[in-house]
Amino acid sequence: MIGRIAGVVLFRGDDHVLIDVRGVGYMVYCSDRTLAGLPGVGEACAVWTDLLVREDLLQLFGFSSLVEKEWHRLLMSVQGIGAKASLSILGTLGADGVGRAIALGDWASIKAAKGIGPKTAQKVVLELKDKAPSVMAMGAAEPAAQVNVEETAEVIETTSPAVPSSPKPPSNAAAQSEALSALGNLGYAPSEAASAVAEAAGEDPGLDTSSLIRAALKLLAPKA
Repeated sequence: MIGRIAGVVLFRGDDHVLIDVRGVGYMVYCSDRTLAGLPGVGEACAVWTDLLVREDLLQLFGFSSLVEKEWHRLLMSVQGIGAKASLSILGTLGADGVGRAIALGDWASIKAAKGIGPKTAQKVVLELKDKAPSVMAMGAAEPAAQVNVEETAEVIETTSPAVPSSPKPPSNAAAQSEALSALGNLGYAPSEAASAVAEAAGEDPGLDTSSLIRAALKLLAPKA
């Protein structure tokens, strides 16, 4: 499928952008937040994409980061969440906000998105909570996205750009750094995050980033 496109913005709509890729215009639907971050007409841009294929429909959705794209794919896996609802959640909370709400069980924040009811919001948190640390780890390790202006009109096709086929396990020091970054995005103070990560790493030095985040979140959870 089409995993990423780079080209020149031809048109900006209320919910989509038209990108010229070597003479072919791709209509890419995006969340309000992603659209706001894209450049103006005539400027170069690059977006991560996910192609929705149905019998009577082909739609391309665009994202500013691989983490945002991964949350879109996971949100779409929840019954009752379609592409429109997923973009509404991402547009309201952003990728980091979605991860924070799901990891902390804050379904009220999910419900704040237009078109999302309380039952659906609770289902999102329940079904995706165990997957949140892995996606948060992706965000901690993901380099900042940069657009090369000379990289015009390039289409990169890939079967699964969000997850490398043979990821190299990080050293424990790197895993701890990435876990600290993820916990910081959740709003934890540096001191309490560092204490929890250090305790979790001390109990099991072999933990990878996502496992370390899970362990630290358990230590940080309020005691009943």
